[in-house]
Amino acid sequence: MNAPPLILTLRLLPDEQARFQRLRDLHFPPERNLVPAHITLFHHLPGAELGAVQAALAQHGAAQPPFNVAVTGLRSLGRGVAYTVDAPALLALRAALAAEWRDWLTPQDRQSYRPHLTIQNKATPDAARILLAGMQAGFAPFTAGATGLLLWHYLGGPWQLAGEEAFAG
Repeated sequence: MNAPPLILTLRLLPDEQARFQRLRDLHFPPERNLVPAHITLFHHLPGAELGAVQAALAQHGAAQPPFNVAVTGLRSLGRGVAYTVDAPALLALRAALAAEWRDWLTPQDRQSYRPHLTIQNKATPDAARILLAGMQAGFAPFTAGATGLLLWHYLGGPWQLAGEEAFAG
């Protein structure tokens, strides 16, 4: 049996993660809301390389201090809405991991990286436009604390936690 693919996301402070999850629970179609609110670093790493991926995360996590992610705005996904995020430390960390894993990366993970946090997806275009307009009306930039990395097994829809690495640097 083939090992399921791996997904790598950023771990946020618990209160901030809960804030994003509440919004996702309110606005994501319930039948499609199978995974927690997240900022993805990689969408598809080879599950057969779990040990090597975990070793790289341990090495990079030990060298990485916690950092803030600036939530700078909102963007339309066509059928959803996402927060745009900016964090030089996140971009540097992802670039280092991408260089290390370049032979494993899928075309999606080779594309330019535009970090975001999806609040709504797979909704009707009208529902997405209404949510975007409503969220933009009251939006003010803010920050969220990044404390580590979460590694997930992709199970064809739902995810299962495969490990986590705290930032320690």
